[in-house]
Amino acid sequence: MTDKKSKALQAVIIALITIAVGTGLILLSDANPVEAYSNFFRGIFGNLNGFCEVFVKATPLIFTGLGCAVAFRTGFFNIGAEGQFYVGALAAAGVALGLPQIPGAARIILALAAGFLAGGVWALIAALFKAKLGISEIIVTIMLNYIAINLIGIAVRTFLMDPSGSVPQSAKIDPSVQLAQILPPTRLHVGFLIAVASVALIWFLLQKTTLGYEIKVVGFNKRAAACNGISVTKNIVISAFLSGGLAGLAGVVEVLAIQKKLLEGISSNCGYTAVLVALLAGNHPVGVMFVAVGMAAMQVGANTMQRQLGVPSAIVDILVGLVVLLILAKGIMRRKKAKKASA
Repeated sequence: MTDKKSKALQAVIIALITIAVGTGLILLSDANPVEAYSNFFRGIFGNLNGFCEVFVKATPLIFTGLGCAVAFRTGFFNIGAEGQFYVGALAAAGVALGLPQIPGAARIILALAAGFLAGGVWALIAALFKAKLGISEIIVTIMLNYIAINLIGIAVRTFLMDPSGSVPQSAKIDPSVQLAQILPPTRLHVGFLIAVASVALIWFLLQKTTLGYEIKVVGFNKRAAACNGISVTKNIVISAFLSGGLAGLAGVVEVLAIQKKLLEGISSNCGYTAVLVALLAGNHPVGVMFVAVGMAAMQVGANTMQRQLGVPSAIVDILVGLVVLLILAKGIMRRKKAKKASA
């Protein structure tokens, strides 16, 4: 059997296992699987609003997944996309609300730049801790997540709190600073186009530039990279900054296009989901986009199942976890097979 046929067969087996487990979970929820799956696909393709909602939910996953993929390429395990999302959102809200004298379009550009810079610097902290002190970036990025989440909590209760209300959230952002909708009255917005442009830019950077080549070499073998005159520290720092900046953009877009204000819990844990997106996509930029859209479609379909039949939408999270485990198992089995062949 050829390698392509073997991979296709493995993909089919994973899909069949996933469908079988999903059907079992639906049955445990006392629902009819045929009716449940019918509602699932109707939620995605039944009307324009549902279809566009897939791309709305995919947008932050594209940004954060892309960020994780860039970092993972150099072996920098950035688990901090959640925190970088939050500081990006905080920076965007600060610019959007704190600079009313600047025209709307210019303020949007400033907010995007501030969010990217804030997220990048937040990731850079972990990169410098690793490069200079040898501290695991996994620990540092996770701890930075908690700091960023609580910074938002402080901000929306103090200096960014809406003075006209008592709820811990900022004032609404001026319409001139909000990202425009593409297909009103759906929520699809310009942020999705920015995400697609980011995918194209990162793909070009990784595939067609010297920096992209060096990032890949560092990720494959740091010692070999250093022996060939490639700075490991420099490339880790650059990839970390890019990674955090992309996650920060997710926060900016969420503030300017969806929530139109800053509030707690704004990310809906998409920073953690980003790790799965990057893993399932094999750290490929275009793959990240398709995986993000697929996961968003599953969320939209599952929410429809829950509303119509009472089937818990958490089933999707279980199935995503199952797929990740199956892919990891497939990789381990492939490596063991390769070792036996070379022995």
